[in-house]
Formats: sequence, C-alpha cells, structure tokens
Amino acid sequence: MPVGTNRRAIRLILRDDLERSRPTVLFRFFLALPHLVWLAFWFSLVWPVAIANWIATLISGESSPTLHRFLAAYVRYVTHVVAYVSLAADRFPAFIMGRAGTYAVDLEFDPPGRQSRWATGFRLVLALPAMLLADTMLGLGTSLSGGATTFGGGVVATTAFLAWFACLVNGRMPQGLRDLTAWAIGFSAQVSGYLLILTDRYPDADPAVGPWAVADRADPIDLSVDDDLRRSRLTVFFRLPLTVPHFAWALLWTIPVFFVSLITPVIAVIKGRLPGRLHRFLAAYVRYVTHLYAFLGLVGNPFPGFTGRAGTYPIELHVDEPRRQNRWVTGLRLILMIPAFLLSSAIGGVATIGSVLAWFVALFTGRMPRSLRNLGALALRYNAQTLGYALLLTDRYPYSGPEAAWQPSLGMLQEA
Repeated sequence: MPVGTNRRAIRLILRDDLERSRPTVLFRFFLALPHLVWLAFWFSLVWPVAIANWIATLISGESSPTLHRFLAAYVRYVTHVVAYVSLAADRFPAFIMGRAGTYAVDLEFDPPGRQSRWATGFRLVLALPAMLLADTMLGLGTSLSGGATTFGGGVVATTAFLAWFACLVNGRMPQGLRDLTAWAIGFSAQVSGYLLILTDRYPDADPAVGPWAVADRADPIDLSVDDDLRRSRLTVFFRLPLTVPHFAWALLWTIPVFFVSLITPVIAVIKGRLPGRLHRFLAAYVRYVTHLYAFLGLVGNPFPGFTGRAGTYPIELHVDEPRRQNRWVTGLRLILMIPAFLLSSAIGGVATIGSVLAWFVALFTGRMPRSLRNLGALALRYNAQTLGYALLLTDRYPYSGPEAAWQPSLGMLQEA
C-alpha cells in the first residue's frame, strides 16, 4: 500500500515495486521525448493561469478551486514525467492531464484553503530559497515549476545516471537510489505548488519524513542525532573561523590515514578483515570528520573534540567492530567506490546549500530548521559510509536512501 506523509499540503505517494524493463531503460530518454514536447506546450498555458490564480488569491484570500485543480494536475504530470525520465518509475506515463492515482510516483494535494495575502503577494521572493534548493536537488537548469527537463548535475541527475547502469544489469532499481530520487522530486513538487499558489505552507525538505520514513535499517556505519535544534547565534555567526583549527588538525590527521590506507588493502585481502587497532584508528578518523562537518554545517551545535571519540557529540557516528570482508570486493574497492563518491558529492552539494540557508535562519531565530538539520544529517551519514567503505571499515556498500539516516527512536517523526 502506498504511504504518504501527513504534515505536508503536497504529499508524495509511492506505489513502485522497483522492477525495471531493460529495453525501456536503455532508450528511456528517447521514449520520454513526446512527453517533453507535450510538457513544453502545457507549460505555455500554466503561467497565465498561475498569474490569474495569484490575483484571485490576493483578492479572496483563497485559491480558485478550478484554477487549483488545473495547476495541481500540471504539477502532478511533471512529477510523472520526471519520475519516468529519472528511472524512479518504470511504466510509461499517460498523456492525460495529471490524473491522480494513475502513476507509481504520484502526488496528493490538500484542497484549496485560506492563505495569507502578505505571503501570497511576496510569493516569488519567499520561494527563492526553496527554488535554489530544489534546483540543486534536481540538477542545473531543472525545475518542476519551470517545466525544464535538462539534467546537468544534482542528486536526481546523478542517481539517474548511476541507476541506468544498475537497472540494465539487474532489471531492478536500487531502493536507495529510488527513494533518494523520490525525495528530491517530492520536495520540488512542493516548491512548485508553493510557487503556483496551491498552498502557503512552505516546502519541507526533511528526508526523515516520507513514504520511506518508517523503514528501519541496521548498517555497520550509521548516524544518530540527539539535538534539540537550538543554536548559539554567536557561534553561528563565527562558525567558519571557529572551524579553522579543526581543518588544520584534520589535514595533519589525513597524512597518517593516507599511509595506513596504502597497507590496509593488502592486510584485508590476506586476513579477510582489518586488525582491531587499524580499524579503531580509521573509525576514529571517520567519526572525527563527521563531527567536524556536522559543526561546520550547523547540523550540530557544540564545538567538537579533536579525538573522534565515540559518544562525545550529539551527531554521533556508530561504527561496528571489524567483520570478515569479501576479498574480491576488497581487491576491487578503488573501482567500486567511484559511484558512491559521485553520489556523496551530489548530496553534499545539496547539504551545502541547505547549510548556507540555515545560517541565516539560525542567526535570526537561534534555531536550526529541523528539515535542514536532517538534510545535513543525511549527507553526513552517506559521506561517512562512503569514506568507511573506501577505508575498508566495512564491505557493505553505502546506502543512499533517506530512511537509513536515523534511528526511529530519536523522534524525528514527531511533526508528521
């Protein structure tokens, strides 16, 4: 059964079974061309309707039901097309005008409601931060609200590229890539709905809330968050200078890590696992880097220590004890880790934009937005898993899906 979120005015629904047809995957972009042409035509009709809806909402304080249905159908149809092109869904979408319940990656909209006239009048200005974040998620020049479909970077562009190869080989979409893509598409749909005056509820980028939020995973490298969202304005303002000593120490620590990493593959291939002391040394390094970037990105509030000791920071990285590893996977690790590093870079780019936006919010409110904190935690967890995989702490491949970022007991879903 599809599961949606409860706290959002525009909710993502997933009915996908992860199965993919190899022939349609191979020619996916060419098969989507008719939809891209149809979408361009539809887009020419949307903005006059959007302006009319903006005026109607300014006058009456509520979106016109007729215009609301038309614009919601447009956002839903764009979601279907982007999901198809990015391999988040497999079935060829229908050309009908965004009918609900007809596609594996779908949207559910709240009916028209009262909206603040002030927020409506300045909607374009207010939407700019969310639009920047959405464009970074989807890729350069890609926006659901704008109707563009040229991928040039970002999370969705990267996941689509990697998933294309995975689907051709396995005939299945990796769940982590599907869920990560769906998260980005769902947020962009919220941005579109906000910009088109379908709701005045601000877009929510929280990756811990969605059709995937109820899943529980046990990864050998995992992240937990014990943070109350309060931030010291003084340390927020001087966050970058405060981090300079840590960057110097991290650079010094990287030198022995580099030399250790030259011998660990040989040891791991011979013994089938890392010795305990080497494992603890490398785990402390990965944990320290996680603490450092959590502080820099405002994901964590207190100044971190310099040792990478477990249990010393509210954004905590848990690393399992050494286990036996597949020698073939160890021997080919340099090649196998390339896709993970590409995706880690894409997620990190989104988190960087989120941190910049959060800097302004925290400076004025003294609090970190929960959605941006969780976005940063997602990037930290995937980066730590990628680094741990590269350093042979585990042979479990990094999991990109947003549901693996935190333990359910931490109360991340309290607002859902």
